[in-house]
Amino acid sequence: MRLNKDFIIQQMEDETMVVPIGKASMQFHGVVRGNETAAFIIDLLKNDISEKAIVDGVLETYEIDETTAKADVHAVIEQLRSVGAIED
Repeated sequence: MRLNKDFIIQQMEDETMVVPIGKASMQFHGVVRGNETAAFIIDLLKNDISEKAIVDGVLETYEIDETTAKADVHAVIEQLRSVGAIED
């Protein structure tokens, strides 16, 4: 999976936003906002990557247990998927 090319990433202070452009902006009229961890996940999604590889990256980068990492990664991916920002 990877970030849909019809979404761009904008950084504003300590917040990351995923913004639709082109065709995506006709279907989704908003932005997805995220914190530092969400920004890390979104950055990994610039390339084709599996959910497990994202979880592994989160575990290597942050002091977090595996159960929480899996839940957090899954939540971010599902939020992005729900607005069409993820290509499988």
